[in-house]
Order: sequence, then structure tokens, then C-alpha cells
Amino acid sequence: MNRKLKNTLGLVGLLIIVIAAGIIYNYVLQESDIKERQDKLKKLQSFKYKTSELNQQLRDLFKRADVLDSLLASRRFNIPYNLSSIKFFKFMNSISLTFSPVTKLNVEYVDKFDENEFTYYEYKITGNGEYNDIFKIIYSIEHSKELKKIKSVSINNIVSSDENNVPQFLVRSTIIVDVYFAHNDRFSTKKLIENDLTSRPQYDIFYPLIRNEIPPNNEGLLDVQGAKLLAIIPEGAFLSSSNGTTFLLWEGEQVYLGYLTKIDYDNNKVNFIINKGGIIENISLSLEKEKPKKTIK
Repeated sequence: MNRKLKNTLGLVGLLIIVIAAGIIYNYVLQESDIKERQDKLKKLQSFKYKTSELNQQLRDLFKRADVLDSLLASRRFNIPYNLSSIKFFKFMNSISLTFSPVTKLNVEYVDKFDENEFTYYEYKITGNGEYNDIFKIIYSIEHSKELKKIKSVSINNIVSSDENNVPQFLVRSTIIVDVYFAHNDRFSTKKLIENDLTSRPQYDIFYPLIRNEIPPNNEGLLDVQGAKLLAIIPEGAFLSSSNGTTFLLWEGEQVYLGYLTKIDYDNNKVNFIINKGGIIENISLSLEKEKPKKTIK
């Protein structure tokens, strides 16, 4: 056997080995993978739809998503998804727009905590202000659409004075607030509509019933103490203060610490109601009768 024939037979044998190895690899070693891929291909082919059918399915899914979202939106509270810690500061700015100028607040971020499946940010609100402003903060937090909870509240009264030395009866408060959020969108709605956060005016339980401080008469109103009734006319009543200043007043007009409540034309007198630091007084002033003139015989 010559050299050329040996090489040819060697190549044929090598080819047979390669073919045999390929058959064994494809139909023995890869048989399970091939079958798995064929099954997967058949499953994908079973879900072959037309474009119009897929679009219709998409529209139906959008409608179902809107229904589910409306159910979430109708709930009193929602737990937002991945909430930013800055949002609470914006919330506080929005509810403080109608506060009195004397109300001063400071909002401080404390920390972030985990609670079961949820996470919450904790904030500390401190400051002084009118009682109804502090009440509105608590009311707005407890009734907000996104879940917020008051953890603790500390309130006490303080007395300060403005630039005219008029006493102001305010409230000092410290409020700890927890703001909750979730790590998925199961509890949130895509379009948030805030609840009505309008609170009714409340009686100030810290306002003293009787006060030592009486505001000064900075507006130059009539001080009924020491005043005299000069005349009663159809347009109102003429009065003079203790320093000689005259005033023309009518029913309902303001005087120092009170109001003129009635002009009694029949009895020639006027009635006032005065609030002296919580002590209410009704004061009447009458026309002075002229003394009879003496006659000289």
C-alpha cells in the first residue's frame, strides 16, 4: 500500500469519527436540550396572534388597570411607592400658606425606619403659633391621602407681645410624624388626588378666660371710661372722651375694648359692651340734664 492510499484511508477514517461524534453529540448528548427547545417553540407558536388582536388585548388590559386604579384612588389612604423624603417638606409648605404671620415652624428630617413590609420617614415639627394653625397641621397630617401618622404631640401655651406691646396668646408645639411608603406599587394610585384638608375653626383651649394684659388704644378709639354723651341725633350719638376729643358714633361701631350696642332715643342714653381682659361690662351713658337757672327777683 502506497503512501497516498494510506493518507486517503486515514482522512476517511477521521471523517467517519467526526461524523459519528457529531451524531452522538446531537442525538444523544443534546437530545434533552433539543426536545426542550422544540417544546418551547411549539408553546410560542400557540400564542401567535394578529396585530389587531394584540392591540385589542392591550386596550382591554388598560381598561382593567383603570378600574383597579380607581378602586385604589377611592380608598381614604394610599401608601405611595418609593417616596422621596423631600415631598413632606413640600406638603408642609402647601398647608402653611394660610397660616397667621405669627406662626413660625421648623420641620426637621430625623431618620428612615423599616416596619414589616413598609418603610417610613420620621420628621420633627417644632414651633410657635396660633392654636388653630397647630390644629390644622395635626388635622392635615392625619387626613392626608398618602399615609402619615402622628407619633407624638407636645403642646403648651406661651404669651408674647407684638411691636405695639399687644399680648399674643400662642401655642408652642413639638410634633413627631411618620410618613409611610412601600417598595412596590400595590398600594398606590397613578394619579393622586389629595383629600379635603380644610379644618373647621376650633375653640382655643389655651386662651385665658381672664387676662391681666389689656391692649393699648393704638387706634385712637373712644375710651368709654370718663366719656360723656353730648347729644343724640338721627345719624348717631355725639360723645366726648376724657381729654375732650369728640366722636360721632352709631350702633355697632367699635370703641376701645368694645362696641356701641344701642342708641336709646326714648331715654336719651347709649349702651356699650366692654371686654376688660375677659370681664364683660355693660356701660350706659345718659344725657346730663341741665340745671334749672336761678331767677333774681
